[in-house]
Amino acid sequence: MSGRHATGAVLRGALALTSRGLERHAPAVQGVHFAARPPRGAVEVDLRGHIVLPGLINAHDHLQVNCVPPLPGGQHFANSYAWIDAFQAHFEHPDVKAALAVPKAVRLRHGALKNLLAGVTCVAHHDPWDATLDADDFPVALLRGHGWSYALGGPAYGPPVRESFAATPADKPWIIHLAEGSDAVARAELDALDTLGCLAPNSVLVHGVGLSEDDMARVVARGAAVVWCPASNRNLLGTTLDPRPLAAAGRLALGSDSRLSGARDLLDELCGVRERDEFSSAALLALATSDAARILRLAGHGTLDSGAPANFIVVADRGHAGPAALDGVRRADLRAVVRDGRPCVADPDFAPWFAAAGVDTAAMTLDGRPKLVDARLADPALIALEPGFERHHRRVH
Repeated sequence: MSGRHATGAVLRGALALTSRGLERHAPAVQGVHFAARPPRGAVEVDLRGHIVLPGLINAHDHLQVNCVPPLPGGQHFANSYAWIDAFQAHFEHPDVKAALAVPKAVRLRHGALKNLLAGVTCVAHHDPWDATLDADDFPVALLRGHGWSYALGGPAYGPPVRESFAATPADKPWIIHLAEGSDAVARAELDALDTLGCLAPNSVLVHGVGLSEDDMARVVARGAAVVWCPASNRNLLGTTLDPRPLAAAGRLALGSDSRLSGARDLLDELCGVRERDEFSSAALLALATSDAARILRLAGHGTLDSGAPANFIVVADRGHAGPAALDGVRRADLRAVVRDGRPCVADPDFAPWFAAAGVDTAAMTLDGRPKLVDARLADPALIALEPGFERHHRRVH
């Protein structure tokens, strides 16, 4: 786009969910951050009848395998090592081979697109780093500077456990799949991790299905945390952990895992948890915003506070109280997804906002709803991998 573009925005008329609760004020954006006051030349976005929420944080995903078909349903495994073994034969399926033949760089961007379309603006990617993730136009922010290992057992993959933990600074999270199962193998893993000296305040344990009540109390006492991926657990293991003790202590975050085993996206995961009435709306939203940010040491994320990255979502005000504004919301229902102060995905009536921000757009449909998206997201290679995301063949006004 040519011409002078706004250096920020002021969100007039919105209800904003802040750390103090639901407030009627006009959040201001300057550059890529929230600001205490609107900058000169800011575009005014009329958000009367809307609620602004922090961008969601997906605390666990494997971005590059979201296009890989899952194992056939109905089979449950005692632990993750058993389902990984079962998947070896699945690699020979033609659809799996075709998915993995797509260049990894495209698959990584597709995993990021999946998240962004669902209002996720930051992801903890649990796999080896790839240069693609450093691209300036990568669709989501990523957890960086952390340590990780894949798991205690199974095939050798990723950094060795003890070495990677020792190399991780104490102020950065160290992440590992742990106790992903319901059998004795999974139940023994917390003790094994502790024996290695790798259970500490920065330890983030993904899944934790095999953790007993005493195990969870030990996790809390050590200041460690767990990432809960309920759909993935139920699909593969037939069960999941009781997340309430960890959540009550502020030591639980929510992840969607990849579509290889989990929900379509984090919004679907949130909807499933609310439908089962496992958490209040406020507690659930915290798992994907403020709690996740604290556990992953993501300073400034999960909030609308001045100085924080301007990552947020806009939903219609349906008369629900505060965090309940997100109850039942699927990705096509989001009115706008904004990252670094720039609209990325929004309903067509927000076209002036895109124009003022200097964002070239493409007309798309998302699950049958017309949307405008940052043109860089309309890469044909990504569109081909994302069900429900298609070119809009009628003019969007």
